[in-house]
Amino acid sequence: MIIISIRQSLLLSCAFLLFSAGNAAAQDFQKSYQTGPGGTVNVANVSGNVNVKGYDGSAVMVSAFKEGRDRDKVTVEDLSAGNRVDLKAKYEPDCNCNASIRFEISVPRNGNISLDKISTASGDISVSDFNGNVTVRSASGNVKVNNLAGEVNASTASGEVTVRNVAGTVNARSASGDVDAEIARLEGTGNMKFSTASGNVKVRMPGDLDADVKMSTASGEIKTDFPLEVRKREYGSGSTATGRLGGGSRTLQISTASGNVSLTHEREY
Repeated sequence: MIIISIRQSLLLSCAFLLFSAGNAAAQDFQKSYQTGPGGTVNVANVSGNVNVKGYDGSAVMVSAFKEGRDRDKVTVEDLSAGNRVDLKAKYEPDCNCNASIRFEISVPRNGNISLDKISTASGDISVSDFNGNVTVRSASGNVKVNNLAGEVNASTASGEVTVRNVAGTVNARSASGDVDAEIARLEGTGNMKFSTASGNVKVRMPGDLDADVKMSTASGEIKTDFPLEVRKREYGSGSTATGRLGGGSRTLQISTASGNVSLTHEREY
């Protein structure tokens, strides 16, 4: 038999209260939104990651966690209205501080929710497991999109862009980093572009791809298992590949200034 004294009980209670207070301080913002079908979500972060994931529910649920030594100098500004969730990180004026916000967002898996613009100046962005259109952008960080049905626009100025198991039209780019995309099923006739200034670009498409294709690298190699004409540049390094697949219902551009590019329909990774 375990006997806890009154003093021990008080100490345990105090410890629990301190733990709860610490968690409450860390969790700066928590709110749910009933947007209904066709709702939109916008998040403008400055420093910190943004993670969006689908779930089997009806509301958009947002939790934001302040982090860093000066976390009391940053807040979440809520500009939401109607069918639109609109949040942004807001710092104190002239704040040269150590503070960031991590956003964790759950959206209805089949609620036809669109991520109009999810952005962060410094941090990673991940989006997965729901049906809806997505626009995500990081100035410095990696961007990942997984298990999605809809139009995807993903970009970063410094980092990698990874797209996996998407059904829809995709555009992905990095200014400095690899771009790696796997399209499970193409829908619509929207044009697609995959590019980086410095890094490799790997794209996997369904075997029945219907597109006018143009691939290029200024300094690197081209790999493809589609019937495209690959040409080495006559002078200097680099290669190009062009061709029409099917009826050419869309354009597909894949390019890098420094690195290799590939377009395949067989898994190579």
